[in-house]
Amino acid sequence: MNKKLEEVPFPDLVAEMISRLGENPKREGLIRTPDRVHKSMKFLTSGYQMDTATVINGALFEEAHKNMVLVKQIEVYSLCEHHLLPFFGKVHIGYVPKGKIVGLSKMARVVEVFARRLQVQERLTEQIAQAIWEAIEPEGVGVIIEAQHLCMMMRGVQKQNSKTVTSAMRGTYLEDPMTRGEFLKLCGTDYSSISP
Repeated sequence: MNKKLEEVPFPDLVAEMISRLGENPKREGLIRTPDRVHKSMKFLTSGYQMDTATVINGALFEEAHKNMVLVKQIEVYSLCEHHLLPFFGKVHIGYVPKGKIVGLSKMARVVEVFARRLQVQERLTEQIAQAIWEAIEPEGVGVIIEAQHLCMMMRGVQKQNSKTVTSAMRGTYLEDPMTRGEFLKLCGTDYSSISP
């Protein structure tokens, strides 16, 4: 490759990778693979072109509800930034409103904004919590992610049943053990040891 790297079309880079792995990128089954990988990676990292303000799109409503709102079992798929292998699992998001609620589907959309990027689970958890905290301005917000990482399952230590759990808390979820305990119980988790 004599061109500068930024001038090389993405599919050509994929073809080069296939070649360096010892395969023939011109073989029938691989001819269209570079284009497919390019399209796939554009989709899997589409979060870089999204922001939370756009996905929430004004779906904030004045409401006097003062009890916890919880959306749980939100499916999440992301790419580990260390090996570019997927990690996947469930996200649980809870918040205690302070005069405003958000359309329920918008919480899943906020997850997508950050999951469709090269990620680590710890950062993803914090980004979701902070985005909800800033958008809704609630009394508190809590986020738990339970995920399995193919970088631990397919390679390296090859532990098939391992699961990583991360949490991020703001406001009353951080300051009030009862609120945090209610959140964890409603999530159906057994993470009583999770503390600020």
